[in-house]
Amino acid sequence: MQKAKEEAIEVEGKVKQALANTQFRVELDIGGEVIARIGGKMRKHYIKIIPGDRVKLEISPYDLTKGRITYRVRS
Repeated sequence: MQKAKEEAIEVEGKVKQALANTQFRVELDIGGEVIARIGGKMRKHYIKIIPGDRVKLEISPYDLTKGRITYRVRS
């Protein structure tokens, strides 16, 4: 029997800085900062993200300093 994968933590934040290799420094609404990459569907559809954008991201329960951007919130 296979064990279920841990669920990612969904949070919102604001992009502070664009880094190399489609990574971003994101300031979370709940406090703190993470380094986040662009998720596969966003990369596939060429959705651009710039500093100042509000984004939804998933954070791994194993490493709370890294995340994956899943959605850019329209402002």
